Amino acid sequence: MPTQKQSDTAIFLCQSLSNSYQPIHVFRYDQTVKTIYIQAGTTDGIALILKEDGNWDFVP
Repeated sequence: MPTQKQSDTAIFLCQSLSNSYQPIHVFRYDQTVKTIYIQAGTTDGIALILKEDGNWDFVP
């Protein structure tokens, strides 16, 4: 299960994407590495990884 910080950050990021009218195509929690992956944007150009501590990075 995601940590509370991960969950809070995911909600914040999804809300920010939604407010910017960016569609979210993929939202996945990976149990093996304990990260959340979000892929969004009209051309799938936004990819994010959320770590257990709630920090996140863009995926190149």
